[in-house]
Amino acid sequence: MAQNIYDKPEFFEGYSQLSRSLYGLDGAAEWESIRAVLPELAGKRIVDLGCGFGWFARYATAQNAKSVLGLDISERMIDRARRETATASVRYEIADLETLELPSASFDLAYSSLAFHYIEDFGRLATTIYNALVAGGDFVFTIEHPIYMAPAKPAWTVDGEGRRIWPLDGYSREGARTTDWLAKGVVKYHRTLGTTLNTLIAKGFSIRHVEEWRPSDEQLGTHPEWSEEMDRPMFLLIAAQR
Repeated sequence: MAQNIYDKPEFFEGYSQLSRSLYGLDGAAEWESIRAVLPELAGKRIVDLGCGFGWFARYATAQNAKSVLGLDISERMIDRARRETATASVRYEIADLETLELPSASFDLAYSSLAFHYIEDFGRLATTIYNALVAGGDFVFTIEHPIYMAPAKPAWTVDGEGRRIWPLDGYSREGARTTDWLAKGVVKYHRTLGTTLNTLIAKGFSIRHVEEWRPSDEQLGTHPEWSEEMDRPMFLLIAAQR
């Protein structure tokens, strides 16, 4: 079973104050890049894996998606998503992605934002998603970049010359990483970039886009504090097709 850190009061409170929680997709720095690789959503049946507060589900319905199934392990997340979504074409369910089962050939798009790095058995989940998509169906997701996740202590340091350094260590040692972020004892699962891509290929996906996210020049003009993201990638964006 995946760790349900989001239902811990201190974590949920902290997460609720993040820009992406307060302002939705427009508050997510990487949204511009995600939107650029999404397929046409009109008429599509979509499953949102780790749907959180339902921001993407509501966006998809505004783009005339036929239906959206939003799944999340957090009861608090699902409760808020249901309260803030007023359309019959969106359905939310509590689900553990580690043991998820989906009906075969039932979706045109599988989408996920920053959820899969909490999943230990990514191979099993990739198989489930592949089988749930129709032929030609799309799979678009983001995770924390493995360079961002790998360090035992993921925080900037400064060298003797005043340069900002990301302390990358243990990159080739895949597996659990326990950090304190919004709450103590948050467990994530590090996989190398090669492992993630090769898992998708082995399951039958064709990879059509890989992006090690960086802020655009326009974003840097508005958010100069994001300049540190030019020194190491925080997010990995992958678009694949069945």
